[in-house]
Order: sequence, then structure tokens, then C-alpha cells
Amino acid sequence: MKKLVAFSTLFLTLLLVQTACAELTRLEDNVYAYVGVKDASPAHSFAANAGIVIGRDGVLVIDTLISAKEGERFLADIRKVTDKPIKYVVNTHTHLDHAFGNCVFANLGATVISHEADQSMLAAKGAEILQSVGNYGLQPEDMQGTGIVLPTLAFSNQMSIDLGGETVRLIRSMPSHTAGSLVVHLPAAKLLFSGDILFTDFHPFLADGDFAGWSQTLDELLAMEIERIVPGHGPLSTKKDLQEMKEYLVLFDSKARELATTMQDGEAIAAKLLEILPKRSMADWMVAYNVKSRYLEKK
Repeated sequence: MKKLVAFSTLFLTLLLVQTACAELTRLEDNVYAYVGVKDASPAHSFAANAGIVIGRDGVLVIDTLISAKEGERFLADIRKVTDKPIKYVVNTHTHLDHAFGNCVFANLGATVISHEADQSMLAAKGAEILQSVGNYGLQPEDMQGTGIVLPTLAFSNQMSIDLGGETVRLIRSMPSHTAGSLVVHLPAAKLLFSGDILFTDFHPFLADGDFAGWSQTLDELLAMEIERIVPGHGPLSTKKDLQEMKEYLVLFDSKARELATTMQDGEAIAAKLLEILPKRSMADWMVAYNVKSRYLEKK
């Protein structure tokens, strides 16, 4: 019995380590991604997803995680898959958990790409955020070696990249999660990297969001010919998750506005919302943050 207990403990420990140190998942012969990461700690990029597309001529990286340390971890996993040159980095948006690892890939000579609005956002806020990482639950050692690297190539609506045998489309329709949030579309595979336009089984970060534009963007994605979606946070998803995301936004906004008319305690409003909102297994704490950021009077 003691041996059985010891074996079970060892197996559970190994399982937890494997979950925390998630490796890239193969989605196509030339497409890999982190999906469904369970460690949502700040130092582990709040469980942000990221991925790569490999073409004949090189590699395109989609998002770079929260720090140089996390970017190096991502790079090491990429090198387990391919030794081709990393030619491009696409920031689906420039929040820290998706773009502060840019420095790792820029140092390799990669061209960093984003929408114009998020290029401007990172230029305006990046240095200040890096100096105040404690506000995000990060320690100075978590960010060691991290520098702000702005996208050097920015676009306004759509952009196509030919990697050699693989065409990648970058699309931004409306302000949504951020003013410049974009998606990465692989038409041949009917596959989409949505960035934080979609959170699946994870309470979304809403503080910078444009709800009207976000809803319209989700409608446009629902009309696209796609079968699989890598969300910004959460497991591999489908159009069903896009629809549920749209419904979540509508419900959150209407109920938070209603509750904020009679309550000014953000934690209390969040507790009420968590009774109403569809259950999501990760980031319950985000609900209170969203309430305080969007619905309560600033004192």
C-alpha cells in the first residue's frame, strides 16, 4: 500500500510539472501553439497562449509572452521543433503578457509586426508598465533582461505574409479587446489565432475593451471559414466559443452597469456577477478587476 501511495504521489507530481511547463502542441505539420495552459501565475504569462507558423523560408511567431525569461522558454520550445530562421513576430496586441518577450526575438533579427494602434499603445505605456511590474504581481527577477521592443512594421486593416508555401493573413476589423487587436488567419488550415479577442474558460480582461467593436469583431469571425481557434487564453476552441464570448460580454456589461448604480464595492459587485456569469474555471479574480476599472467612480 505504501508503495502504491508513493507511486501515486510521484505520478501526480510529474503530471503537475508537465502541466505547468506546457510544451508546444502540434496543430498542423507546420503550426504549433501553447494552448490550454493551466499555470496562470503572473510569471508564467497569466497562461497566455502563443504559437508559430513554419514556412519554407522561415518562421512566424505569434505573441511572445510576458518577459525575456518567458520568451527564452518559448524560443527553446521552438528550437525543439525547427531550426529555421525566425523572420517575423506578430503581436496580436501589445499587452505585457503577449508582447514583453519581443526583445528575445528582435535580438535574433525578427521583424515585429502589429496594428498601428497597438504599436502606439506600447510606445506610450510600455516603459511605465515595465517600471511598475509589481502592480501586476511580478517581481523584478521575473523581468530580468526584459526590454520594450516596439513593432517596427504596422498596418491599418489587413496584411498578408508569404512564408514560402504558407500564406498568413493578419486582420484587424474594429477596436475590440484593445484598439488594435488583430487575428492571425491560416486560410488553408481553417485555423485562427485570435489573441485576446477570445478567452475560453477564462474570465477575460476587459479594462481596455471597446464592447461595441468587440461584438462586431466576433460577428465577423463567426462568418469566417474557420474550424479551430487558438484563443489568447484557454484551450483550443471553435466558433461555439466565439458565440459564448459575445454573450459573456453583453451579460457582463449589462449586469455590471446595473449593480454599479446601487453598489460601490467592487468585490461585492464581482461576487454578484460570479453568481450570474457563465462558469469559467480560470481567473475569477479578473471579474473584480474589470468592475473596478470600468464601472466604479474613480475616487
